[in-house]
Amino acid sequence: MDKHSSRVALITGASRGLGRAIALGFAAAGYRVALAARDRVALEEVASEAERAGTPESLAIAVDLAQPAAPQEMVKRTVGLFGCLDVLVNNAGDTKRGDFLELSDEDHLSGFALKYHGMVRSCRSAWPHLEKSGGAIINISGVGAQTPEPAFTIGGPVNSAIINFSKALAKRARDGRPRVNVVCPGHIVTDRLRKRIAAVAEREGIGLEEAQERLRQSLEIASFGEPDDIARMVCFLASSEAAYVHGATIIVDGGSTPGI
Repeated sequence: MDKHSSRVALITGASRGLGRAIALGFAAAGYRVALAARDRVALEEVASEAERAGTPESLAIAVDLAQPAAPQEMVKRTVGLFGCLDVLVNNAGDTKRGDFLELSDEDHLSGFALKYHGMVRSCRSAWPHLEKSGGAIINISGVGAQTPEPAFTIGGPVNSAIINFSKALAKRARDGRPRVNVVCPGHIVTDRLRKRIAAVAEREGIGLEEAQERLRQSLEIASFGEPDDIARMVCFLASSEAAYVHGATIIVDGGSTPGI
């Protein structure tokens, strides 16, 4: 991707995992980056990494995007410092896995509060700035949107809702200002996947390495993905090379999704 020292990217959930990799990808491309997450210490570490990677300027915003007023304040701070906004990446949010009968109403509500409602409010707040800049929104969903699982009855519906909402936004922006796309990561090596591997190891009484291999085999994939695999796709979708990609759902999962 070409260097873009005058462009601004705002990435939520940027303190670790996919968000961190995405932030560093934009930083390496010369974007000024605004990084949002709840963990201020971790966020400031990523901001420092972004500066070493090549960003001209970074902004760390410690914020809980599940709070209704937080997304607007996040966008206000970003535009207040940088003067514009070109890219919004909605990556914040995690959902609880488990047996449906053991998941509470609060588990379901909290799963939607951050990942879905936080995304909706962020898009609403950023829309006028992105419309003006002719920028891009990239919403991070997940392959659970396409493949329902008994242990993922919160995350699957949340991810499906993100896709539906994003396609509706894309129709609203018929002139492609801003472009709106969705990335659905597969099984990527992050803290979330490591917890799944640890759970397999504990349940089956085996070591972590064997548990990882068993999980990989059960998913019928050649290997697990890395956060940079997702970051490269997100940066591509924000670039001029993806100028005709609008309203799309891109699955990056190493072939684990069998559906059409």
